[in-house]
Amino acid sequence: MTNSIGDLSMAEVLLLIGSNTTTAHPVIAMQLNGPLREGGMKLIVVDPRRTELARRADIHLQINPGTDVALLKAIMRVIVDEGLQDSLFISGRVEGFGEFRESLEELTLEQAADICGVPAKDIVRAARLYAGSGRSAVAYCLGVTQHAHGTDNVRAVANLAMLTGNIGRPGTGVNPLRGANNVQGACDMGGLPDLLPGYQKVIDSEARSRFEDAWGTALDSQPGLTVTEMIDAANSGRIKAMYIMGENPAISDPDASHVVSGLKNLDFLVVQDIFLTETAALAGVVLPGATFAEKNGTFTNTERRVQRVRKAIDPVGDARPDWRIVRDIANLMGAGWNYGSPKEIMKEIREVVRQYGDIRYARIDQRGIQWPCTKDSHPGTAILHEETFICGRGKMAAVDFIEPEEMPSPEYPLILNTGRALYHFHTGSMTRRSRGLDQLLPGALVDMNPADAARMGIADGDTIKVTSRRGQIEATARLTDRCAAGAVFLPFHFAEAAANLLTNTARDPVCKIPELKVCAVGVEKLD
Repeated sequence: MTNSIGDLSMAEVLLLIGSNTTTAHPVIAMQLNGPLREGGMKLIVVDPRRTELARRADIHLQINPGTDVALLKAIMRVIVDEGLQDSLFISGRVEGFGEFRESLEELTLEQAADICGVPAKDIVRAARLYAGSGRSAVAYCLGVTQHAHGTDNVRAVANLAMLTGNIGRPGTGVNPLRGANNVQGACDMGGLPDLLPGYQKVIDSEARSRFEDAWGTALDSQPGLTVTEMIDAANSGRIKAMYIMGENPAISDPDASHVVSGLKNLDFLVVQDIFLTETAALAGVVLPGATFAEKNGTFTNTERRVQRVRKAIDPVGDARPDWRIVRDIANLMGAGWNYGSPKEIMKEIREVVRQYGDIRYARIDQRGIQWPCTKDSHPGTAILHEETFICGRGKMAAVDFIEPEEMPSPEYPLILNTGRALYHFHTGSMTRRSRGLDQLLPGALVDMNPADAARMGIADGDTIKVTSRRGQIEATARLTDRCAAGAVFLPFHFAEAAANLLTNTARDPVCKIPELKVCAVGVEKLD
C-alpha cells in the first residue's frame, strides 16, 4: 500500500476494484463503516458481483469479468476529455503522459461500455466523482491481479491515480490489500523468483555482490521459476524434488489435477505445514511446523507495518518453528548457519534490507513500524511518494485492453469467478477444522443468477455439476441476484468441490500470475 489502512477512511472518494472487502478483509471493511454511514465518503465499487459494499456504493459498476482495463481506460478518457486531470502534478512529477493519452483513443466510451457491460453514463459519473474529489483513493485485491493481464490492470490503476494527482497525500494512493497474512513480509524477504530481499533484482550484479558478501556464498544470476512454472517443470520431469512450506497448491493453484500430477511425478516431495493438508498427504516427508501462537518473530502486514509476534504456548508435539527447521536442514547440508533466534535473524535483515534499516525489536515492542525506516530513530513511512517517486518521476504506461483467455462458448456458456466466503480462509486448512465455522458454511455453494437457473431448470438448493475444459465438480446451487446473468461464483475453500479443478492456468506474461478469476464453464442439474 502506498498509504496506511487508516487513510482509506480519510478518502473523500474510495474506488474499490476487485475486492470483496467485507469477506476478504473484514477488519478493514469495518473501518470503512463509519465514514460510509456518516456520509463522509463516496464509494465507487467495481465488481462483477453485487457484494455487500456494492449494495452500499454510490456507484456500482458491475463489469463483465476480465474487462477492468477497458473500464479504467474509459474512466480516464472521460477525465482527459473533460479536462479533469491534475495537470500540475503531471507536469511536475510524471513522464510518459503523451503516449498514455494517445492510448486512450483505443476505445470510445460507448465501445468500452459495451465491452464492460455497464452503462456509459455510470462510467461518466464515476470519472467525475473520482477526479472531482480533493482526496480519492484506490483499493484493490486479487480481483485485479489474478488475470492473464493482471499487470495491465495494475498499471491502469496506477495511471488513474497519477492522472488525478491522488498520490502522496492522506486519503489518496494506490492500495493493494494483500491476500494472506505476511504476504508482504514474504515478498520483502525475497520470496519471489527474480528478486533478492528488499526488491533487488537477481540479475543486478552489484546487488548480487552485496548479498554474496553478506552470506559468504555465490548466487545464481538467473531468476528462478514461479509456482505454476514449477508445477509444469515437475510434470515434465525437469524438477525432481520440491520443498513446500505453508502452502497447499493441490487446492489453491489452477487446474488442480495438473498440480497433483506434477507433485506425484516428483522423485521426492517434502511438505512443512501445521496440518496434514491435501498437499502434505502426497509428500514423502512431512515436517510439522509451528502455528503463529507457538513461535516468535515478526509479520509485515498489508500497510508495510512490521509487527512483533510473540509465542503464547510452546510448540505442540514434534512441531518446531519454521526458522529452526530450515536452519537445521541447511546445516545438515553443510551451510554452517548459526542463527539462535528470530531476533538474530532480524539483525541480519536490518543489515541487508535497506527498507528495514532501523526496525529493531526494541522499537516495535508495543507498536509496529512501517517501512521504509532507513536510519536511526526514523519514525517509519506512513505515506509513500509524498515529494517524489522512488524512481524519480512516475511512469505512465500505455495499456491496451485484451480479452480474457477463455470466453463463453456453446459448450461452456457461463463465466466462473472464484473468491472467498466470510467463514473460511484460503484452502480451509485451519478454518475447515473449526467445528463452529464449518457448521456456519459446511460446503460449497455455487452462486447463480435466477435467470440462468430458470433457463437450465435449476432450483435453489439443487445439486449441480460445474464443468470446465480442465475438470468438474459437484456442489449446491444458490440462486442470488449477486451474480449477473451469464456468470457463476464459487469459493475455493472446499476440497470436496475444489474450484481450482476448473480454473485456467493462463498466466500474465510479466508476473506469471494465473487467471484464477475468469474461466468458461458449463452447469447442469444432477438428479
